[in-house]
Amino acid sequence: MAVAGVLLGALVASGCAAMPDSGGITKVELSQGSADKNLQARVFPVAPGKGAEPRELLTGFLDAVTADEGFDTARKYLTERAAASWNPEAEIRVLSATQIPTDQVVTDADGVYSETVSGQLVATVDEKHSYSLVAGGQNVNSFDFTFVREKGEWRIDKLPPGVIMNEANFRNSFRQVERFFYTAPDPSAPASGNGGQDVLVADPIYLRRRVDPLTAAAKALVAGPSTWLAPVARTAFPSGSTVDKVTLDDSRVAHVQLGGPDLGDPTACRRMATQLFYTFADQGKGQVDRLELKGQRGSCTASRSDGSAVGPGALAGPVPPQQYYQRADNGVLMEADEGHSGDPVPGVLGKPRANGAPQLGTVAVSRDGSQAAALTDDGHQLYTVPLSANTVAMPEPVLSSPVKAGAKDDGLTSPTWDGRGDLWVVDRNPQAPRVVMVRGNKTYTVAVDSLPGETVQALKISSDGARIALVVKSPGVAGSSLRFGRVERGGTPEAPTVRITGVRRAAPSLTDVASVSWAETDQLLVLGKEADRPQQLYYISTDGSQTTDSQLQTGNGLPSSPQSISAAESRGYLLAQPWPVLAVAGGTVYRLVNNQWREAQLVDKARSYFYAG
Repeated sequence: MAVAGVLLGALVASGCAAMPDSGGITKVELSQGSADKNLQARVFPVAPGKGAEPRELLTGFLDAVTADEGFDTARKYLTERAAASWNPEAEIRVLSATQIPTDQVVTDADGVYSETVSGQLVATVDEKHSYSLVAGGQNVNSFDFTFVREKGEWRIDKLPPGVIMNEANFRNSFRQVERFFYTAPDPSAPASGNGGQDVLVADPIYLRRRVDPLTAAAKALVAGPSTWLAPVARTAFPSGSTVDKVTLDDSRVAHVQLGGPDLGDPTACRRMATQLFYTFADQGKGQVDRLELKGQRGSCTASRSDGSAVGPGALAGPVPPQQYYQRADNGVLMEADEGHSGDPVPGVLGKPRANGAPQLGTVAVSRDGSQAAALTDDGHQLYTVPLSANTVAMPEPVLSSPVKAGAKDDGLTSPTWDGRGDLWVVDRNPQAPRVVMVRGNKTYTVAVDSLPGETVQALKISSDGARIALVVKSPGVAGSSLRFGRVERGGTPEAPTVRITGVRRAAPSLTDVASVSWAETDQLLVLGKEADRPQQLYYISTDGSQTTDSQLQTGNGLPSSPQSISAAESRGYLLAQPWPVLAVAGGTVYRLVNNQWREAQLVDKARSYFYAG
């Protein structure tokens, strides 16, 4: 027992055990699962003891709902009526901590008793497993539990719908995974190019870490996309589809038996199998190499060797991704990679400005490397320039914005390309701030919903073109904050329309955001800071949550704070490791490899260093 006590104490001290809401009894053991390498405690539920009083029942129930064996034991804390009507899948409310009053007393004469659990509400998880930060910060909420005697024992008779748990227990019991859906058709897409290509886009959800994770992921996928993503996503699974059985054999082949749809159409079957395979590939962390999908009639397969043109990040660009930088001395745009320091790009951007013209400012290269967007250094004009030896002079600007002399927050900023060939930019004209999409040489103002009184200062579009990260500024508030939005497209090729909708807050603890870059199908790499803390790097999911399973990579180790960071979304989704994060600090380029900053051996000083997009 002494050894067991030391082991449990070590687990709790290291943050690896689930934190009980109060003094309930739990049993823990070391987990052997690779998916749980950062969480070594496994929690088993304990049934209510004979003669347990309401407070003991309440703490035991709150512990039991976090356990790794479903909710059967948790129902033993309820009356028969409550157990039959309680739906634990309805909602999860995540509290920063839970509090139960200690001054209430129950006597033998009491037939009914009530307790209140209170805490600051951090987030909710809905019936589709989608995580949502609570708007406006942490709000104190109260949850009432009513107890009655049933067959001589106290039991919970009335309780809130769903479950409540503290944040530590939630992180221990649940893990974020991605399910994948196809991007919705764009009716305005040109006939040529990538505009009409649908690709898989990530939809993050939270599932139990250790309760049949593959089956849970398959059922969540078949149920359809989250409410937030649904307007810009489609599923190949017909209505009425069910997951009857999921198995994983020793050859890393997942077998899924699907109920409902006819799988006789090979194309439709393959599209469903592809969705399942990428969802399993994320959930299984390399444990699934191939998937076999079977239905009432027909079957098909999907595997990591397919090289699917619709896979996550398929529009992000080539693998390995090309790297670019601007020379600090003359602004020339250079191509580089891990093996050599750099060569000028073909065309006019690969040469110094002629006749003493001022250097260009921010440059962004399209995902396919065929063209670049370039801003004048004052943000007054935007050019789109082919990266071709035939381009010997700067074209006419495609967009202009008035700029006040010496104003740092005016003009155009933050050019970024999606994988469909559209260019996005922010116009910070104080008289008419707006987001602009450039297609060809035509510009379209993009309406942005749900930003009353706030202005967009910067943005970064995902390669699939369905999601966008926004850096916004609120009036009278120092610093900036992060938002995510959907990109809804409509109209016709001759008259396209585009709108940013569903804008939601992300990483509310960040008080200033300096730079953002898409790093994975559902991860944004953010250079920012929290109040009274130094600047560092954060991985933020599109549901607004901060990644906690992987070790956070920080900005520490650089001789000075980086001016910008860049990560590659074009990582060939199933690669074991992402491409290095790039940073520029004091004119010197650094690559973050295995959480270590390494100086890039360049002949030139650089003013920026980046991947395409």
